[in-house]
Order: sequence, then C-alpha cells, then structure tokens
Amino acid sequence: MDINLIDIYNKLLEHYGYQKWWPGETQDEIIIGAILTQSVNWKNVEKAIKNLKRERLCTLKEIHKTPLETIAPLIRPTIYFNRKAEKLKNFAKFIYTEFDGDLDRMFSRDPAELRKKLLVVKGIGEETADSILLYAGNLLFFVIDAYTKRVFSRMGFIEEDSSYAEMQQFFINNLPLDVALYNDFHAQIVMLAKTYCKKRNPDCGRCPIAIYCQKQYS
Repeated sequence: MDINLIDIYNKLLEHYGYQKWWPGETQDEIIIGAILTQSVNWKNVEKAIKNLKRERLCTLKEIHKTPLETIAPLIRPTIYFNRKAEKLKNFAKFIYTEFDGDLDRMFSRDPAELRKKLLVVKGIGEETADSILLYAGNLLFFVIDAYTKRVFSRMGFIEEDSSYAEMQQFFINNLPLDVALYNDFHAQIVMLAKTYCKKRNPDCGRCPIAIYCQKQYS
C-alpha cells in the first residue's frame, strides 16, 4: 500500500474536526502540562493545573521560586506527583540557569541543539521534549507517543518494536514540513486511539481510516 499520510490526516480531520491542541493559555502552562501528563489522563492534569493557578503558581518563574513541598500536594491528581514536582523544578531551574527564564530566547536556539539540551534535563524524555518544542515553541518536531505507536503499527506502517527515532522519521519522511500539520495530526491520532483504535476491543467497524488498516479486529 502506498503511504499517503495526508489522506489519512484529512479523513481524521473530516471526522473529528480541528482539535485546537495543546490546551494552555501560555507557553509556561503548555510546558507544565507536558511534564504533568506523563503516564496520566489529561483530566487529572487539568485538575493539577487548576490547583497551581489557584495558588498563582502556574508559571515557570513561580515554580522555580517555590519549595518542592509546596508544589507536590497541588499536583496530587497526577500520579507520581512527588517525582513530577521534582521534574517541574528541574525544568524551571534549567530555564533560569541556561536562558535567564526567557522562553523566547530558548526557542530561538538551533532546534536540534535545543532538543539535545532538553533531553539532558532530569525527567524530560523524548516525547515530553518534543511536546514542549512543538506545542510551546512552534518548532518542527513530530510527537510520538503510545497512541501513535498503537495506531500506525496496527495499520502496518511501522513495526511495533520501532524506536522513537524510527517512528518519528517515518512521519518526517511522509509529511510536509508544517508545524500546524504536525500539531493537529498528532492530536487527531490521540482522538482516534481514544475513540476507536483502543488498546482493548478496538472498534474497527466505525474507524474513519479503516480502509488504510492492515489489521481489522472487528
């Protein structure tokens, strides 16, 4: 089968509509959300962010100044909240140590070099780094997550044991280099994985892109 990811994207867009992702009023909030969402449902992240906003702590500046023991209880709705509080502190320290707290300055760096720097920050993996770069920085990095792997391995486009870099390169090779497209396509994949291409009992009969799929479960 010829790979035409734009056709797949257009089918998803027609079905779900534009996703307006990532939810967040500021770059700081997007970055905080990207760290908090590791291994947890987004609804729990929203509760944690609401708590931080209530205490006026939903900025990297305030995270940097605020003691760990103050932050951790506020993000309790996210699992591993003590560890995630440390990750938030680590990232805030990085921003202020490397860029004097200036996100515009950070995102103006060479993207590939910046990604390397982010991956050195304790608690920031590839998915989180790319989410920060794409959604907060409008930089050209396609985000790979468990949903992406599930959908596109079932469709037969990538191997289940592919590395993060291999999966990411697949999208880079088969999509126009467009930040808005990368942004919404990833959000569309997440929607598909949550509604039809579920981990258990996928609903292939109603899937809007079933015609492209090599595995039909129902």
